[in-house]
Amino acid sequence: MGVREVAVLGSGIMGHGIAQISAAAGYSVTLRDVRQEFLDAAMGKIRWSLDKMVSKGRMGRDEGDAVLGRIRPVVDLGEAVGGAQLVVEAVPESMELKRRVYAELDGAIGGRQGEVVLASNTSTLPITEVAGATARPDMLIGIHFFNPPQLMRLVEIIPGEKTSPRVVELAGEYVRSVGKEGITCGRDIPGFIVNRLFIPMVHEACYCMDRTGAPMEAIDSAVKFRLGFPMGIFELADFTGIDVIHKATSEMHLRDKKVVRPHPAIGRMFGERRLGQKSGGGFYDYADGRYQRAELSEGLAGGFDPVQLAANVLNNAAWLVTNGASDVERIERAAELGLGLRRPLFETAREIGIKRIVGELNGLAREDGEFYRPDRLLESMA
Repeated sequence: MGVREVAVLGSGIMGHGIAQISAAAGYSVTLRDVRQEFLDAAMGKIRWSLDKMVSKGRMGRDEGDAVLGRIRPVVDLGEAVGGAQLVVEAVPESMELKRRVYAELDGAIGGRQGEVVLASNTSTLPITEVAGATARPDMLIGIHFFNPPQLMRLVEIIPGEKTSPRVVELAGEYVRSVGKEGITCGRDIPGFIVNRLFIPMVHEACYCMDRTGAPMEAIDSAVKFRLGFPMGIFELADFTGIDVIHKATSEMHLRDKKVVRPHPAIGRMFGERRLGQKSGGGFYDYADGRYQRAELSEGLAGGFDPVQLAANVLNNAAWLVTNGASDVERIERAAELGLGLRRPLFETAREIGIKRIVGELNGLAREDGEFYRPDRLLESMA
């Protein structure tokens, strides 16, 4: 079951990026979408990306041409998957759409169902639920690339309840072959590892602003300079996209009320189409839709105590350990690669003080409910 040909379903930001890095690793790639104009646009973006790499000296012109030549754009699903040993699904984050795609895939693959690995590039949807749409749930696995796939090193690997150990092994081999570092999630949970940390933190930052009246720039400065993030949490939300955060929040909260406490600001911004950098405005405003860094400083960081934000992310990290989804080492590596953390989470926790964090969580639980109750791992550490 060695992989020679990869089919990528969906030619959007993630799909065409996955196709590019697969072709760069030497795979023959079919890139499939429902309309030719979508594929034409995707191939143009791949060519632009390769040209940029050539101009920076990261590859030669002949190599760039060869990578592009290994990608074949296809509209017909049967033609796209006919010779593939691995199918990477990268369609939008809708369970209904994914179920429809996998039902169609069953028919397109036909008698080869036991020979083709199916990989969903979902960032939040439980793999076991996705696998319920196919006749061979043992052949389906989650491989969550981070945006943009061409640059981000982390890939979360998420087996479903029925995923075959051999499929887990093959997924790991593929991820390594395209130059990425795979971190396996030990349980199929909403949000996996990185989004289980990041998405709730965005909402908690909004609650912190409500509770303290601190300006966004002070909160973001504290997140950057005191918690070791590469940028502020509101900056990161705008960079990611409020639409992405809203959708992830909805899917995660639907399946587990404990993971995230939605703040109404996110839904309101989504409804107003303030989607962040991509729309010209989110938490911050952006001139001409271009990404601009907020004015953050160590001086501003002194105006906000980030203990409640640290408590939120540490409580979710502890939950991952307690519930067998990960361990401290994998969480720290995922946070470093996926969120760009410059300092380990649990090191920051020790600097702040575990007892103080647990006390803060207990105080919030008394005021705002059981969502904030500290995980037993944090209590034992305190």
